[in-house]
Amino acid sequence: MRYENAVKQTLREGGTAYGCFVTMPSPEIVEICAAAGFSFVLLDAEHGRVSPEAAYPMILAAEASGIEAFARIGQNDRQVILKFLDQGIAGVLIPQTNTAEEATRAVEAMRYHPLGVRGLAGGRGFGYGVAGDAKDLVPKINDRVLSMVQFEHIAALDHLDDLLAIPNLDLLFVGPNDLAQSMGFPGQPGHPEVQAVIDRVTSAARGGAVALGTVAPDAASTRKAQERGFRLIVSNVPSLLTAAGRDLLWAATAS
Repeated sequence: MRYENAVKQTLREGGTAYGCFVTMPSPEIVEICAAAGFSFVLLDAEHGRVSPEAAYPMILAAEASGIEAFARIGQNDRQVILKFLDQGIAGVLIPQTNTAEEATRAVEAMRYHPLGVRGLAGGRGFGYGVAGDAKDLVPKINDRVLSMVQFEHIAALDHLDDLLAIPNLDLLFVGPNDLAQSMGFPGQPGHPEVQAVIDRVTSAARGGAVALGTVAPDAASTRKAQERGFRLIVSNVPSLLTAAGRDLLWAATAS
C-alpha cells in the first residue's frame, strides 16, 4: 500500500482531479477507469453495491493501476468507516453532513490520535507489522486519507461557514440532486434557486483551505464545474457507458 495520495497532493497544489463513481463491485471497471485516464475512482457504498469486502479487490486494482480509490459510505458511523479504511481506501466521503458536529464526527473517524479516534490495530496499513514502526506510520496514514463530506441538503446552508472551518476537512462535496430535492425541486438540479445556493457555497469556499467537489456527467458540465471553482469532479460509469453507447449507435445507424 502506498502512503502517498496523488489526488490530495493535486488539490493542495491548487489543481483539479477528475474521477469516476463506480457503483458495482468490479475491479475490472476500476482498471478501465484508470486506463481511460481518471486519477481516482469513488466506490459508491451509499447508492451502489460496494461492501467493505467487495471494496478490497477494487482497492487493489486501483493501486496496481496507479490511481487512488475513495469510498462514499452511507453511514456516518466510526465502525463502518473503519472497515473501509483498514482495507486501504485512500479517502472517505460521507453524505448528508449538515452540521459541524456531524462533519467533525466523520473527520475524526478517519484519523488516528491526536487528530481523531480511528481504531488502531495494525494490519494492511502498517504492512502487517513489517513496514516500520507504527508510531512513525501513523502520521503518514493520517495525512494520506482524503477527508470529504457532502453538502446536499438546504439545512446545511445555515452551517456553511462552520463546515468550512472543520479542522482536517479536506473537501466539501456538493450533491446537486439531493440538494434540489431538499429544496422542493426533485429531479431539477439545474433549477435557478438550487444553482443560487451552489453559488453561495462556491463563493464562501473560494480561497479557503477546504476544496470543493461535485458531480459532472459530461464534458460540458465538467468544464462548467471547473470554471465555478470545483476541483474534484466526478462522473459515473453508467452515464459514461450510456452516452458512449448512444453515440456509437447514432453514428452507426444515421442515414
